[in-house]
Amino acid sequence: MTMGKIIFYEDRNFQGRSYETSSDCADMSSYLSRCHSCRVESGCFMVYDRTNYMGNQFFVRRGEYSDYQRMGMSDCIRSCRMIPMHRGQFRMRIYERENFSGQMHELMEDCDNMMDRYRMNECQSCHVMDGHWLMFEQPHFRGKMIYLRPGEYRSFRELGLSGMRFMSMRRIMDSCY
Repeated sequence: MTMGKIIFYEDRNFQGRSYETSSDCADMSSYLSRCHSCRVESGCFMVYDRTNYMGNQFFVRRGEYSDYQRMGMSDCIRSCRMIPMHRGQFRMRIYERENFSGQMHELMEDCDNMMDRYRMNECQSCHVMDGHWLMFEQPHFRGKMIYLRPGEYRSFRELGLSGMRFMSMRRIMDSCY
């Protein structure tokens, strides 16, 4: 299994104190007073602008991210989650309503437009059986995103995502690393 490595910096353009990790970090305030840039040496991560993996999320992979605002963060980066590499099939069931009700469709590949493919304009719950996925608020993998790992998501509202509509989904595959 490939381990990821990410380095966070207090200031933009990789300046100031730094903190390096290869795992999840629910609250960076114990390491840095703020985090305004990061460099991914290997692997893939989700970074969040709130502690405990909440708030705006942004997917980062090998590369340099010199300014948190360009990532769509409203505040500095406050937590991160490492995304383990998944080899094997991908499966996710999406549901029109909360608690796995309403229309249901099973995905095994990316969906660039849920409305066009399934005639479904709402997705309020899902069950990720295999793989790691990103869901986007706009078609063609654009707009705000959330990271979903295997598990049941009975209500996106309970995740603090009320009012957010998801219109496309993408698998996090080997090519992302």
